[in-house]
Amino acid sequence: MLEQRDRAHRSPINLSEAIIPGLCAGCGARHIGLCDALADEDLHFLASVARQTTVARGHSFAIEGDSARYFFNINAGTARLHKDLPDGRRQITGFVGPGDFVGLAADDRYTFSAEAIEDVRLCRFDRTELRGVFSRFPAIERRLLDVASHELIVAQEQMLLLGRKSAIERLASFIDGWSRRAILCGGGTDSLRLPMTRTDLADYLGLTIETVSRALSALRKQGVIEVTPDHNISVVRPHALHDIARAGA
Repeated sequence: MLEQRDRAHRSPINLSEAIIPGLCAGCGARHIGLCDALADEDLHFLASVARQTTVARGHSFAIEGDSARYFFNINAGTARLHKDLPDGRRQITGFVGPGDFVGLAADDRYTFSAEAIEDVRLCRFDRTELRGVFSRFPAIERRLLDVASHELIVAQEQMLLLGRKSAIERLASFIDGWSRRAILCGGGTDSLRLPMTRTDLADYLGLTIETVSRALSALRKQGVIEVTPDHNISVVRPHALHDIARAGA
């Protein structure tokens, strides 16, 4: 079963791949991703070593165990990061969206798989080619070190999430973090879109689907959130949500 799923993920990524044109003015992650370390007039130099790629929903752009030749900067869409356990189970270790890096902290091989849960647009960087950029723009290397440090912090927070928090605290932590991401990307929390399924949330939070549903209902009954008719989430009381999320910290 795992072999079949792996082969499916290794199918062509539906790529329309080309050198990024111009100054990437239409990129949704221009001011929250790697490119934010450069002035507008210098963007073309970074673009010369990037490839703009579209990954169709359900396809992977990094496979656990494969050579980590590339890392990626997400421009649009959402992907899940996961590890396949020996007994066939899957553990989701995170979700990434606009402005996030994937694979930066990898050594020789990827220690996870990255799969698009909706169409994802990203920039792919070859590690070898990027070394030339570092010599000319040290700010890029500093930004990548900052990102690598952030990945360690996220990993520590996930350990706390799974080890000490209750089900409702885990879900509140996730929604609180996702709402902050939406604000960073220029959106709001009146209608917070969660592209992942409840199964995805259960795998990530270390819960069952039923427990996720009960925790969601509890937050709704407390007046902290509302579920909109289109199944998005509206954060009604953000401070209360944050307090619940921090309760197990």
